[in-house]
Amino acid sequence: MQVLLINQVFYPDVAATAQHGHDLARDLVRNGHQVTAIASRSIYGKKGAVLSSREVVDGIEIHRVGRSFFGKVGIIGRFADFGLFYIAAMLKAILLPRHDVVVCFTTPPFISAVGRVLKTVKGTRFVYWVMDLYPDVAVAAKVLSERSLSTRFLECVNRWCLRGADAVVVLGRCMRDRVLAKGVPAAKVHLIGVWGDREELQTTSSDANGYRDEWNVGDRLLVMYSGNFGIGHEIDTFLDAANSFRDDDRIRFAFVGGGKRKRDVEAFVKAAELERTCIIAEYQPRERLGELLGAADLHLASMLPGWSGVMVPSKLFGILAAARPVVFIGPEDSEVAQVIEELECGSVVAPGDVQAMRRVILDAVDDPEAIREAGRRGYAGMVEEHDATHRLVAWRTLLERVAGSGAAS
Repeated sequence: MQVLLINQVFYPDVAATAQHGHDLARDLVRNGHQVTAIASRSIYGKKGAVLSSREVVDGIEIHRVGRSFFGKVGIIGRFADFGLFYIAAMLKAILLPRHDVVVCFTTPPFISAVGRVLKTVKGTRFVYWVMDLYPDVAVAAKVLSERSLSTRFLECVNRWCLRGADAVVVLGRCMRDRVLAKGVPAAKVHLIGVWGDREELQTTSSDANGYRDEWNVGDRLLVMYSGNFGIGHEIDTFLDAANSFRDDDRIRFAFVGGGKRKRDVEAFVKAAELERTCIIAEYQPRERLGELLGAADLHLASMLPGWSGVMVPSKLFGILAAARPVVFIGPEDSEVAQVIEELECGSVVAPGDVQAMRRVILDAVDDPEAIREAGRRGYAGMVEEHDATHRLVAWRTLLERVAGSGAAS
């Protein structure tokens, strides 16, 4: 089977979709399939073209096209960069030899249209991997009005892609409901969540952890948010909670990663003079991810109200693989909240409920064994259902079936 992956970010980028795409590609190669990826020559969110235009990594043939001229500076600049990638990716995909199946992600939005075109022009089977749902993201972020002409046009484009796909992969039950509501036949929609890799993320003891040593955490409780601080993530609740613990030397906070709202986090910490109790760090190398996640005693994940089904924060499954508990600040009907409740691996806090956030942290300080046990329950549930092994088998089975149906048609 010959598989083509199309996403703006791929190895060596550290963005979550790049890592999951790389994991899928490596698994397919290990199982005897040929994999090609089309991605950008730029690191996500940064200007310039710093990556080679073509290379082979782990048996994956990677073609990189276009470049970012604006990074994340302004909406117009981002649209210009997206437009360049659309054109370059489309041309490259058409010029490459025909693949049995193409998997299109959602970075940039509507890149799935390339898959729809390949299906029409080349007869390539098309799988739409919905990492984020557009234009729902723009509506939830209040960038677009739900009833505007632009929104209605983009909704038509997305439904054309969804309905034209041979299979649509969603990340959670809340996202599946939204996709089905757009008129996509239920038989086409497959729920395959993102994953944590327990082998990659084996943690070290908090007593011998490089990050805890570097950050001088000692035996204090370390509460960590690691990953993307995006427009759909709620940050005010945990920042206000951090501020409320400014004089409690038993607790430290670490805010690690990047994204549009990371600057807001940095500005808050500086304005509130929380540098002594709050650690600020950039994205860390993937090879140190297990050590990073293992450094925390309690992890944070978040989502703004109204974003259920629009996105599913992927950081939960890495946290579970690291055997750490999680506090989710967000809607109770989201996939993350449901998994936490099912596995009893943490707490769900309503956005804005700082007192509830404080109680969770204080309980963790008073009963560290209880949060370690929650982490162990989360790990056990992840191994049973949410591990990379299960997810990648589901993906491989789906792609082989889709590609096989194309060969038979």
